[in-house]
Amino acid sequence: MKKILAYIFLILIALYILIPLYVLLATTFKPLQEIGISDMWKLPKQWSLSGFIKAFQKLGPNLKNSFYLTIPATIVSAFIGSINGYVFSKVKFKYANLVFAIILFGMFIPYQSVLFPLIRFLQSIKLYGTIPGLILVHVVYGIPITTLIFRNYYSEVPNELVEASYMDGAGFFKTYTKVLFPISIPAFVVVIIWQFTNIWNEFLFAVTVTSSPEKQPVTVALVNLAGSQVVEWNVQMAGALLTALPTLIVYILLGKYFIRGLLAGSVKG
Repeated sequence: MKKILAYIFLILIALYILIPLYVLLATTFKPLQEIGISDMWKLPKQWSLSGFIKAFQKLGPNLKNSFYLTIPATIVSAFIGSINGYVFSKVKFKYANLVFAIILFGMFIPYQSVLFPLIRFLQSIKLYGTIPGLILVHVVYGIPITTLIFRNYYSEVPNELVEASYMDGAGFFKTYTKVLFPISIPAFVVVIIWQFTNIWNEFLFAVTVTSSPEKQPVTVALVNLAGSQVVEWNVQMAGALLTALPTLIVYILLGKYFIRGLLAGSVKG
């Protein structure tokens, strides 16, 4: 009986989560004349791709901006976090724990508290209103979490591996590339999924750092997609689906490695 009640509860939770998705998909494939409050639960009488076509025409350049932003910011922050993780887990130096704590403190700094000095700084280095400026912001803000993930991962790698590499004459970077990097794939998968999702979905920096519509990521363009007089709900829903697809694809391709990567190295032996 308890098992049946548990299944019923889980089914109700699943339905609660899936109902908005059903409404989104049903509205996306309807022509505008079929859309109404009373009809949102009905499947389309006439299936149409007009919403997708119009949404892609409006959001296409901004989707490209989001890829130009997210891919390099994710890769750069992942590699910086990996190097930092190596340093804080395998290199002994004075005040290492203090420096590590200061870096982690960056995770708790609210975006809103740094907006004005951040904009002034980007203006001073001529990067305000540009995609490279936004990349720099996300790389810096991503360093604390990527450092933490890699530091925890590398701390479970036996020190003997690193010491043997040093004894064979390998330096700092050669030890990283030949010893640590090849076994870092699980940690990189976790960091890539985490960073890609956060950067792609981020809105506050995107709307304040980019000054012109042609430079804005898709999350900002999606907000501006609504018309001033008539809201084309099929276009809005199609735009939301297009915006969500890249992160959904990343989770489909790499999701099975995500939990495995989070748990990798968490238990010795």
